[in-house]
Amino acid sequence: MYFCFADEQWVPNMPTADRALQEPNGLVAAGGSLDPESLIAAYTGGMFPWFNDDADAILWWSPDPRAVIDPLHPRVPRSLAKRIRSGCYQLTADTAFDQVIEQCAKCRPGSEGTWITANMSRAYRQLHLEGYAHSIEVWENSQLVGGLYGVAIGGVFFGESMFARSRDASKVALVRLAGVLADRGFGLIDGQVSSAHLSSLGAVDIPRKEFLTRISSLIKRPGWPGLWTLE
Repeated sequence: MYFCFADEQWVPNMPTADRALQEPNGLVAAGGSLDPESLIAAYTGGMFPWFNDDADAILWWSPDPRAVIDPLHPRVPRSLAKRIRSGCYQLTADTAFDQVIEQCAKCRPGSEGTWITANMSRAYRQLHLEGYAHSIEVWENSQLVGGLYGVAIGGVFFGESMFARSRDASKVALVRLAGVLADRGFGLIDGQVSSAHLSSLGAVDIPRKEFLTRISSLIKRPGWPGLWTLE
């Protein structure tokens, strides 16, 4: 398995985030595969795959800065807190992983294509079977109306994607996720790249160097093994 850097140097092992380019921001390397070993190595090294069907190879990224959320301190606006208290949604974990990733992969209005390709979906489904990838599901009248998925290693949850088909459904999922992660000693939720959606929930940008330092210790925590439950 080989990876190619921007200078066309080929190396046989997973690259390190300190090789990331400034432009495009965070591109580390191209190549390799989406097997579980490579994905876990990437996440523990502060990288993640992101590419579309037009790419000639898998692209690995470590942007600077990095958007993160402290599980102890998500931002919960008054309107969102009211919706959570209303009990209009029911939440579960790891009961519909395939459905969540399928919904996340659907093209959003105004977007062209999706980065959650068929190969990407298969890769994260395999990570789910091996106990690394997890989902939070939001239900309304027995219908799946929102959710998110990501990868948990030690005390870090590396968020990948979320979706909502009803108002605030994905936000409710993330707030609930933060609460259960805080209870289990997680220290960080990785949001990858800042967005208005994440910022509204308390995400802040930190330098890549700080991010790498923090996850290097957090991934050594016991974490949350096995299938998750919100009971």
